[in-house]
Amino acid sequence: MPASSPQVLYTPAQRARRDATAWTLVQGILAPVQFLIFGISLYLVINSLQTGEHTDWALASVVIKTVVLYAIMVTGAIWEKVVFGQYLFAPAFYWEDVVSMGVMVLHTAYVWAWWQGAWSANDLLWLALAAYGSYAINAAQYIRKLRMARLQKQPSSTSLPDTGAQAST
Repeated sequence: MPASSPQVLYTPAQRARRDATAWTLVQGILAPVQFLIFGISLYLVINSLQTGEHTDWALASVVIKTVVLYAIMVTGAIWEKVVFGQYLFAPAFYWEDVVSMGVMVLHTAYVWAWWQGAWSANDLLWLALAAYGSYAINAAQYIRKLRMARLQKQPSSTSLPDTGAQAST
């Protein structure tokens, strides 16, 4: 069976729009910031579950992570509109956006339960871990797309440097 050609993420026009919009830079900044917050929060959540210490810090860190997640989702939707002409579910990022919706549901459920005070701290921390598991899957999807974008051939030698794919959750 012949090897299939790699999936093309961007047409030349989409690549030009991606490279020209400031939203690409915004995504490129927010993605690692969110991942850093995720790492710190994940440590706090696991530590709190294991030791019972710093639970308030752990609970608050998930709220902070969720705020940044909302920021990256809104700016990512704007980025997708600029590059692909629609706010979400562009064919090139369809499955990443589908999983992102699940990530948003879990993070939003956490914030709602935290705000309502309806769940125990332990239950909230377990919900946070579920949300973080979905985020890790989604982050892996976007890292894969970033790698695909970097491997995709440049349409011409005069194009701007490759800045990669949208970075959501």
